[in-house]
Amino acid sequence: MISRRQFTQSLSALAVSASTGVLNASTEASSFEAAETDAARQIAPAKDSSPFRLGIIGAGSRGQELIRSFLRVPGVSVAAAADVYEPRFTQLNRICGHEVAVHKDYRALLDRKDLNAVIVATPLGLHGEHVVAALSSGHHVYGEKVMAYTVEQANAIVTAAAESKRVYQIGHQYRYSPWIRAAVQRVQQGEIGDVTHIMGYWNRNNDWRRPVPDPSLEHLINWRLYHEWSLGLIAELGSHHMDIANWVFGEYPEAALASGSICRYHDGRETDDNVQAILSYSGGRRFIFTSITDNAKMGDQLWLYGTKGSLNLTLQDATFFYEPKKITRPVVAASGKDEGVVTSASYNPSNEMPYRGPGKPVDVSTAEDPTTAATRAFIYCVRTGTSPIADVKVGLGSALGVIQANESLRVRKEVPISLHG
Repeated sequence: MISRRQFTQSLSALAVSASTGVLNASTEASSFEAAETDAARQIAPAKDSSPFRLGIIGAGSRGQELIRSFLRVPGVSVAAAADVYEPRFTQLNRICGHEVAVHKDYRALLDRKDLNAVIVATPLGLHGEHVVAALSSGHHVYGEKVMAYTVEQANAIVTAAAESKRVYQIGHQYRYSPWIRAAVQRVQQGEIGDVTHIMGYWNRNNDWRRPVPDPSLEHLINWRLYHEWSLGLIAELGSHHMDIANWVFGEYPEAALASGSICRYHDGRETDDNVQAILSYSGGRRFIFTSITDNAKMGDQLWLYGTKGSLNLTLQDATFFYEPKKITRPVVAASGKDEGVVTSASYNPSNEMPYRGPGKPVDVSTAEDPTTAATRAFIYCVRTGTSPIADVKVGLGSALGVIQANESLRVRKEVPISLHG
């Protein structure tokens, strides 16, 4: 197992530039300003409307949602699609408003010379194969998260991105959310002090199952429920929160400890219907994620806890809360004579009640859907040769957390995180 120092040095040697690298959490105002200026440029409404032709590998539900967002960018059209499930092509044609060229084999799509970029939105178990092939064939790639199913596949994508010198953007769209960016910048500038713990919730009251017209299609349509293609709730939901934890802490996690079970939906699925994961960072800091599928009370939200206050992040807003007071400790008599220490009660209900005040919301000029902003930013990066915000190092960081948290689930103990698995 490589050391933490070697791990960091290995990341520095990846030779992939980034506008907001996970490992560069500088507190200098100039660095923040430069990063935000670059982000604002990428996310801004597109001025260039020149023709831009997309191909997509995997035209399922997420792929179609991405296409809807991409088609909002001036000049963008979908030229070709590859999928193994034929009804997807008809669905895609309805979204695009024209007949999209059909390929049953994704390699035929990658052989085309008329595409400006390729979207990879296939099941997680295929990301490594499809992204590496797309980059190696000379295409710019927008790849859905999680980056890869194994550490080896993640490293292969890192290598392919560096060697191809093509734009590779990972689908961590919350990096493009105006309110999340504004809030994280304030956290990095010390607004809530030193952040020591981040807690993520993504709860639903839904069995995560999709209707299947024919039993033979069960694994194809409900791939998220089976180990062959999926890393479960930690991947599909927790990866977004892990990415924000990496961003806030300014580094990758060192170790993962996870638990899970099937306690509600005994329907033949293999992936757990509830999970709990803890990622450890340097200095004893922790990210804690929980997801259940039979109660939606907490929904999707993150809580960042610092020494001066807290930050709540949701899909629609960000709100700061501030610690009302510090702990005061008794002063020992100056005479040095032991007169006993007067202490307060160890428990006081008024001090233990949760704060229910309004907090201080983050004001932003737009509440635009982050996916729309992320897809527009990708087109900008390809057109201008700019490195994306959610680049290969961002993707690698969350992928390592997801993969090793699932390894912890398998072996039922904490596992270290490194570039070598």
